[in-house]
Amino acid sequence: MDHAFELGGQRGWAHDAGHRSGSFHTYDALDVSRAFGPRKVHIFLPRGWAQAGRRYPVLYMHDGHTAFWPGGVAHQTWDVAGVLDELDDDVAPLIVVAVHPLDRDEEYTHVDWFPRMRSWGRLPEHADYFADEIVGFVDANYPTMARAPARVVLGSSHGGLASFWTATRRPEVFGGAGCMSPSFFSGIDSMVDGLLPGSLQGSALLHGLERTLSNRGRRPRLWIDWGLVREGGEHNEIVEALATIRGREMVGLLAGDFGYLTEWLSPGEVPVPGADLFVMEDPLAGHDERAWRARLGPFLTAFYGR
Repeated sequence: MDHAFELGGQRGWAHDAGHRSGSFHTYDALDVSRAFGPRKVHIFLPRGWAQAGRRYPVLYMHDGHTAFWPGGVAHQTWDVAGVLDELDDDVAPLIVVAVHPLDRDEEYTHVDWFPRMRSWGRLPEHADYFADEIVGFVDANYPTMARAPARVVLGSSHGGLASFWTATRRPEVFGGAGCMSPSFFSGIDSMVDGLLPGSLQGSALLHGLERTLSNRGRRPRLWIDWGLVREGGEHNEIVEALATIRGREMVGLLAGDFGYLTEWLSPGEVPVPGADLFVMEDPLAGHDERAWRARLGPFLTAFYGR
């Protein structure tokens, strides 16, 4: 049964959708920041989460409006709770924190890209908001493993870019990042004209990260993937094509320049522990939540597998 509660000075409501793997706390207007306004946040909690002495790793998700239920432009969902049900005992129990965006373009990009078209470039502030205010609230009010190796941040498209930025700029908070179909091309290429001259090497995205990415004891573990379907519209013909080109480039830089131990995976393949960079190329996937849902199971196994 749904019921309202107050926790940490914030009003929420508990609800149960019948998933074997857990139930929800939802905050319709979580207000923990001076820099950003109130927003909806879903927290998925394992069954028996309040049991004394238990602590859980936490997955933080961008694009919380599509994490559990259909939303966004395509009205699709990652169906995170459903995937956790399917994985059953293959992954450790975890808390999932899904944060709705207020303005995706502004919050999930790091550069002023296509000026005058939209608002861009507040990702540096947003990353600190995630690392300090959101993580701070969750750690203060839920039984978390409050250390970097137990925290991973995940997103797709601009959310994948934001996850990479957040984990690499705040590795003392996040020990890993999942970057699905990531917009590494932001600030370099055109979502209208496609690939343009330029390189990720020396770009604003990688600027100042040499020490972090070269230090295996400090750098985050990473998951990077993309799909190869190009039919069906510009989201596949241009956006996913750019995600593929720049994704391959990023993987080459991480492995070649920074010594990331890389495991290339085929769709459906179970990751083997030991790598600190997992890469998947899916020939049957485009740029949409159905594709990201299909790759969520292997991602969760790579980071939370028993």
